[in-house]
Amino acid sequence: MRGKKNRGKLFLNRELSWLAFNARVVEESANDAHPLLERLRFLAISAGNLDEFYMVRVAGLRGQVAAGVGAASQDGLTPARALGEIKRVAGAQMQRQQRCFRLLMARLRQAGVALVAGGELSRNERRWLDGTFRDEVLPVLTPLALDPAQPFPFLPNGGIAMVLRLRRQAGGESLRALLPLPMRVPRFVRLPGQAIRWLALEDMLGLNLDTVFPGLEVEARGLFRILRDSEMEIEGEAEDLVRTFEAALERRRRGQVIRLTCDADMPPDLLQLVTEGLSVDPGEVFPQPGRLGLADAAQMIVDERPDLRFAPHEARVPERIREFGGDCFEAIRHKDIIVHHPYESFDVVLEFLRQAARDPAVVAIKQTLYRTSEDSPIMAALIEAAQAGKSVTAVVELKARFDEARTLRWGRHLERAGVQVVYGFIGLKTHAKMTLVTRREGGRLRAYAHFGTGNYHPVTARTYADLSLFTCEASLCRDAALTFNYTTGTARPAGLEKLAVAPHNLRQRLMRLIEAEIASAGAGGPAKIWAKLNALACPDMIDALYRASRAGVSIDLVVRGICCLRPGVPGLSDNIRVKSIVGRFLEHARIVCFGNGHNLPSRHAKVF
Repeated sequence: MRGKKNRGKLFLNRELSWLAFNARVVEESANDAHPLLERLRFLAISAGNLDEFYMVRVAGLRGQVAAGVGAASQDGLTPARALGEIKRVAGAQMQRQQRCFRLLMARLRQAGVALVAGGELSRNERRWLDGTFRDEVLPVLTPLALDPAQPFPFLPNGGIAMVLRLRRQAGGESLRALLPLPMRVPRFVRLPGQAIRWLALEDMLGLNLDTVFPGLEVEARGLFRILRDSEMEIEGEAEDLVRTFEAALERRRRGQVIRLTCDADMPPDLLQLVTEGLSVDPGEVFPQPGRLGLADAAQMIVDERPDLRFAPHEARVPERIREFGGDCFEAIRHKDIIVHHPYESFDVVLEFLRQAARDPAVVAIKQTLYRTSEDSPIMAALIEAAQAGKSVTAVVELKARFDEARTLRWGRHLERAGVQVVYGFIGLKTHAKMTLVTRREGGRLRAYAHFGTGNYHPVTARTYADLSLFTCEASLCRDAALTFNYTTGTARPAGLEKLAVAPHNLRQRLMRLIEAEIASAGAGGPAKIWAKLNALACPDMIDALYRASRAGVSIDLVVRGICCLRPGVPGLSDNIRVKSIVGRFLEHARIVCFGNGHNLPSRHAKVF
């Protein structure tokens, strides 16, 4: 079954599986059970997702094609064939997004939230708009003449621009120009008054072109938006990781254009001017009969219409923490605590760190940081602890995609405060979420650990469904210490008692647990596997699950995003069921459970 001809029967294509996941997000924008502004949020999320997919995954495939890679992936598709399928599916998905946007705009207008056209403005609104344009927009506009003798102007990733064919009123000379939309100005302008009325920035510019180009007549114009290759290549021999990332960020800013969306009725000569000037492959041009850059539509989600939003969710404080009057250390000493975010408040994680920073008995704090917010209380607690004289170590992961610049800034802030900052590995991504606090109690040291599936990000923690484990169990804390020593000193963790750590023994542990279920099924015993994952793409792991299914192991998977496993195939995976959950909260937790696992020596293994 693993021959080349059968690959497509065994595996789903990774990229097409991801597009299927994003289609489910688009479907939420069409779900009548959701309030209208929440449906608009789902639509904006799906558009942002698709942008990132192009900037990373599609850019990677195009790089393979350019390098002459013709080998098929596990699903049997070559990079070139995969790109063809992606264009077909993604193109249909963008059309579906536009239909949903038009429907939502019509429904929202009926509900009192309107995106208006220039012709709908009242006299007072037009007067206000003229003043706002003159004072707030015109000073940051940069019209650019397109001179054949000059290189085509640089446009940033995600940038939207108007291309125009102009003619001098005196003399009749024909000109071409670009008018980039300033990225620091909101894409949708809220009009004054009690009514909630919006005007798109490009429509505001269209009403004021005579001010931008005095003495010129606009013969034709079109709007377009670009995405650039945003994958970052880091050399394995880099000596200074921070400087390497700074250089890579600059290269990303000027990456090759890999997708251009434009008005469906854009004049052909202007489209040709843009595609040639930006060296865009004609196959990556997507004419759109609607609004470009739908990710920006989230700007129209307003707080003053709670009737069009989900009812506020109040996360509860974990009962154990309340029982001990908010004392995290005492509560953890009493018993391990599992917290389910966002149903239970992420504030308990913040309070754990604040108490550690301020407690004179705490001597050391170690923490991994993958993503966090701009104004991060986590960072503030680590800085406070370092300034109080505690030993503080932060393992800061630079390879958190699209958060690299913010992470670099935080790393410098931490270092200035006296935190020992380690930037992880060049060839690996430090994706673990882990904190280790060492406290002096009764003449000896006791360690407390936090293990999580979510990032230390207080904003996303309100909408991501994740798990937190607080413990002071000595074996788990020893394992956490060994893992931190590995990330800071590269000493391979030996003698781990309960933790499984990738890339060293996590996959092997999972494989052994799967084989144990297969053996149990073969002996006529109970055999069951449950797993909740973000993605399932590893061919070896999928093969092991296929073997388990054929052996009679019952397998239930909840895979939010990419799933390359084909469920329900007779004789192969008919004992495997796969579901994907997309809803108000992003399912982010990783949980793996084995029905026969209690018979194994590693029965206490905790896999996040």
